[in-house]
Amino acid sequence: MTLAIFDLDNTLLAGDSDHAWGEFLVEEGIVDAETYRKANDRFYQEYLNGEMDILNYLEFALQPLSTHGMDELLEWRNVFMDKKVRPMMQQKADELLKRHRERGHTLMIITATNRFVTEPIAEALGIEHLIATDPEMIDGRYTGAVAGTPSFQEGKVTRLADWLTANGESLDGSWFYSDSHNDLPLLEKVSNPIAVDPDPKLEKHARKQGWQVISLRG
Repeated sequence: MTLAIFDLDNTLLAGDSDHAWGEFLVEEGIVDAETYRKANDRFYQEYLNGEMDILNYLEFALQPLSTHGMDELLEWRNVFMDKKVRPMMQQKADELLKRHRERGHTLMIITATNRFVTEPIAEALGIEHLIATDPEMIDGRYTGAVAGTPSFQEGKVTRLADWLTANGESLDGSWFYSDSHNDLPLLEKVSNPIAVDPDPKLEKHARKQGWQVISLRG
């Protein structure tokens, strides 16, 4: 099995689904607009700067899941997919996924964004394997806590290593596509690291290392 692994936000998508979910909650009046928007924007900037405390962020991001029932959450998520996610989908990303499928590669998304938000996105992209940050659920309701290791920075390496062990696979010949310097720990592990519309820090590192730099925008 040759793995073709993809970051999701600002890589396969022309935008950030995690931040967009926060914007959606604000726009729909589900959360306090002023307070939530300020915090959502602040955490996103911290992420871009490579300064985000992932557990602090997840305490904020997962809280709305814990205060509503699953039926209501799923209804909102369907609207979110149509309003926010589908406009972020990119033809060039679809073409890239198709090329890897034609080569017989196994496709996977690995993302720090939580599974509730990303599961339908992976399904819409036709990608079977998803490693995402898992919100804790007890008796059919989200608790607002995290289950296991968040798949962020080194956590992506840890979660992928667990998946490889469980499935008897390796990273031989593997590919990983990402836009973010936060993904350098995993980019350094794969056979074929690809920088996609990279942030300045990743682009500088990628060019220094001789990695391929591509764009899926436009």
